Amino acid sequence: MSIVAAAPTDYTAPGVEEFWQPLIGDGAWAITRPMFLMALSVLAISIWLLVTTRKKALVPSKGQMGTEAVYGLVRNGVAKDLIGSHEFMRFVPLLFTMFVLILVNNLFGVIPPMSYPTMSRIGFPIALALIVWIVFHVVGMKKHGFFGYWKSLVPSGLPKGMIVPIFILELITDLFTRPVTLALRLFGNMFAGHILMVLFITGGWYMLTSGGILVVAGGVTWVFAFVMTLFELLVEFLQAYVFTLLAALYIAGAVADEH
Repeated sequence: MSIVAAAPTDYTAPGVEEFWQPLIGDGAWAITRPMFLMALSVLAISIWLLVTTRKKALVPSKGQMGTEAVYGLVRNGVAKDLIGSHEFMRFVPLLFTMFVLILVNNLFGVIPPMSYPTMSRIGFPIALALIVWIVFHVVGMKKHGFFGYWKSLVPSGLPKGMIVPIFILELITDLFTRPVTLALRLFGNMFAGHILMVLFITGGWYMLTSGGILVVAGGVTWVFAFVMTLFELLVEFLQAYVFTLLAALYIAGAVADEH
């Protein structure tokens, strides 16, 4: 007799439906779980910033020290290094806001009871990428002029026969490739990481409750789920950092004197 004969057969692997979780209503106008979590993250970040900066001191508290460390990472490690000391300060609020917002919403994926990375819904990364896209084009045209900004897409000294193809390629990159890849990179990592974690956790539970040798396999699977969670924490931080880094890089290219 098979030792797994009593195992249930109703396990369904997680799919894209895991990411559509309406709370109020249905269809395109539904209030969904990721919408609620995004609003919750804005509230939590606002409270955190108010509490940790309300009584600033020369000898900072742990909360103030943590806020200053995150701010310093974005201000000095991203904005100043990439955009330059003359231009960077006016972009720090935007970059700091994006980094913290993305990081908190990513971390929701491993924090109960949220257990959902908001950026795994493609609409949120697209909205953030569009903001970056608008900002770096607007500041570039404001500094170099409308025609000067677009003319600078073509490097000087090119043969006449290469000017049009290069201009078209650079135009596609600036208008399409940059915002699309910026959004898809964040979305793809959060989507894939979350669905893998759900697969390991639910699959492990299925095997643990199946009896027989599957109990051992279920235990091993849950160990992998724990390892995956630790790895996902790293990915969530890195994706927030990479998104902010690329946003600063695009802005730096738009305002550079040699653009």
